Amino acid sequence: MSERFDCHYCRDNLHGKKYVQKEGRHCCIKCFEKFCANTCAECKKPIGADSKELHFKNRYWHENCFRCFKCSTSLVNEPFMLKEHNKVWCNKCTMDQAPHCKGCQKPIVAGDQNVEYKKTVWHKECFTCSQCKQVIGTASFFPKDDEIYCTSCHEQKFAKTCVKCKQAITCGGVAYQEQPYHSECFVCATCSKKLGGQRFTAVEDQFYCVDCYKSFVAKKCSGCKNPITGFGKGTNVVSHEGHSWHDYCFNCKKCSIPLANKPFVFHSEQVYCPTCAKKL
Repeated sequence: MSERFDCHYCRDNLHGKKYVQKEGRHCCIKCFEKFCANTCAECKKPIGADSKELHFKNRYWHENCFRCFKCSTSLVNEPFMLKEHNKVWCNKCTMDQAPHCKGCQKPIVAGDQNVEYKKTVWHKECFTCSQCKQVIGTASFFPKDDEIYCTSCHEQKFAKTCVKCKQAITCGGVAYQEQPYHSECFVCATCSKKLGGQRFTAVEDQFYCVDCYKSFVAKKCSGCKNPITGFGKGTNVVSHEGHSWHDYCFNCKKCSIPLANKPFVFHSEQVYCPTCAKKL
């Protein structure tokens, strides 16, 4: 008596019948479709032992179900792409649906390197400077109206030039009397302190912070001997024969009455009111 040769699942005798060997096990056709067959990704039915099976990335199809999701063209032996919702598309439909490059107007397909800006897309090699035509790719750029500029061309074409160093001002900057400066160029001529947003004095195209102006530039009051800065109290100055005074220091040497905007007598480098001058 011959040894039994049964289906692994239903135990029916397989002698003289069609069967399938799956992972070292023998099973009848009915059990194969019930327990072992892969499910078609398109029609969701089992792929029987008698059907030709196609597979890609752990997904399976009947040969007749392996068609373009959009146009239904058979993709057997044809190039295809697996897109959203795991649907297969032919190359033509993929190209028709692909976004188009703003530069060359050709479709951008999967795998193409691209650049996106404000809901517009370019091939990487098409994303070029409007002036020098060099590829910008993923480098920094500046949009201007409908044009795109690389950093260098934008500086040359649009950036203001610093009055001091003559280089382009690409970010921030300081304006004085409608003249542009880099913030690092607009500094005190003596101590190099940045003057943007600070009190300063301009003297013959040089700028000085308050402290340096007091110490090195400002004239000394002939009355109190302190610097005349033009800041705070005593912004008005009285000058006479090379001498300068705070207006509140311009007083009669003898009786101390204020003489600013009044008649006075200058004698031996001192200031006197007319009455006291007569008594000298």
